[in-house]
Amino acid sequence: MVARIAAAIGEPARARMLFCLMDGCARTSTELAVVADVGASTASAHLGRLAETRLVKVSAQGKHRYYSLVGADVAKVLEGLSVLATGTAGPRVSRVPNRLRIARTCYDHMAGSAGVALHDRFVEQAWLDVGTGDGTYDLTAAGEEAFAAIGIDTGATRAQRRRFACACLDWSERRPHLAGALGAAFLKVALARKWMIQDLDSRALSVTARGRQEFLSRFAVQV
Repeated sequence: MVARIAAAIGEPARARMLFCLMDGCARTSTELAVVADVGASTASAHLGRLAETRLVKVSAQGKHRYYSLVGADVAKVLEGLSVLATGTAGPRVSRVPNRLRIARTCYDHMAGSAGVALHDRFVEQAWLDVGTGDGTYDLTAAGEEAFAAIGIDTGATRAQRRRFACACLDWSERRPHLAGALGAAFLKVALARKWMIQDLDSRALSVTARGRQEFLSRFAVQV
């Protein structure tokens, strides 16, 4: 099964489709055909292969079919592959466009230097209980209070059928940002409060003036 998944991801057109879906949005086969630079029938075949290997799922709405990543675990694998693809030997010069490097979506949570800085601050403030260091987190009492203060229902977030909080290695920064249900809840709050605005046609997140002020005053993070 591992070989089948690797082969499915490894085909260039399918890889472009998968990375396009990392912003958490669903798209039609026609839209993904444009992204992959292939014809409609070829795109359909590629999407069938990705569905067979449980990398994407399809939802029908009226006469349209929409494709999206199966879940955050797929996005985490793709993010990890991006780290591997950029190599680790020698001095690293980032080729990531500046807007994407500062802040972007990684499926349904925040990545980029802003996401990494927030993750580090949450750890420094002892809001995240890092446990045994395996990348799985819980909240401390102080963390429960801090996240509740910005409108996150930690009880409901914890009850979701997914990992509550975990580290996700950021491919541009090579350090972890916050993923899992808690990371998704934080991004949802940031967007709802207009701390950030998501691009319509890319993974980039724009930090607003209000967001810069809130990140600095609430978390002592300068974005």
